[in-house]
Amino acid sequence: MLERLELEAFLTLAEELHFGRTAERLHLTTGRISQTIKKLERRVGTALFERTSRQVRLTAAGRQLHDDLLPACRQIEAALERAINTARGVDSVLRVGFVGAASGQLVFETAQVYARRNPGSRVLPRELQIIDAFPRLREGDVEVLIVSLPHREPGMVNGPVLFSEPRMLAVSSRHPLAHRKAVSLEDLAEVRLLQAARTVPDYWRTARTPLLTPAGKPIERGPDFGTFHEALLLIGAGQGAFVVGAQAVRYYSRSDVTYIPFSDAPPLEWISTWLASPTTATAARIHSFNRAAQDAVTRIRLAAATDASPLDGTAP
Repeated sequence: MLERLELEAFLTLAEELHFGRTAERLHLTTGRISQTIKKLERRVGTALFERTSRQVRLTAAGRQLHDDLLPACRQIEAALERAINTARGVDSVLRVGFVGAASGQLVFETAQVYARRNPGSRVLPRELQIIDAFPRLREGDVEVLIVSLPHREPGMVNGPVLFSEPRMLAVSSRHPLAHRKAVSLEDLAEVRLLQAARTVPDYWRTARTPLLTPAGKPIERGPDFGTFHEALLLIGAGQGAFVVGAQAVRYYSRSDVTYIPFSDAPPLEWISTWLASPTTATAARIHSFNRAAQDAVTRIRLAAATDASPLDGTAP
């Protein structure tokens, strides 16, 4: 049997791919996390992570263990969540997934508005990655999802645009473009664009990582990534670049990554989405959440009037 710390350390490190952030999340030392992972690897009989001075990656065995453990852990968490809700007298919970820190901020703000308007109900925020966001919505892990366009998944309904943000190019701080004040879409011919994992819909990959510039210049393909933290590690190591939203400046600042605004790219727009045939009760909760989210955006914009925020459509 896996010890609880082994399980938590392994799954958190598989998500963060960074020993320091894993230790911070679990309120432990980096040395304790490293010792725990080594102990687990001895039990399994092989390395679960590839470690270099620049990055951490799952091995094939680590990926298999992660994929097998994660669904069971989600079931345990869901069972515990239901027990807690019963004890607290909560009648209903709306599970809302979000991708990215800015949408996470919006979900947490919306949860407060939603709870005041719906006594006995609450919003449960769940952070997801773009590689598994749509499957987890289809599987029922979440009932609403906040994602960036484009979004053309069959069997899903798009809600209103909640906020937008300028696009920026994330490059290594050592890249020649890092000293520029702005870039254009044609400058993508000068970088290797990282590729989202194949589990991401093709139309999303095409829109975010095109093969050609608007003028037809080829864009070199870079390595694949699974999580945004992994993408940042690859960018910082000089292995590629990626188009991000302006929220990255505020929430994902790194000394080895530089964010450069585009002069000619349209903004990224963020929406809510859900399955097309929810139950009547779930549909009512979803529509109440959407109204609360729009009101929360208005409140955030007013609060940020003197401090530009990605939720008011400007760079932070």
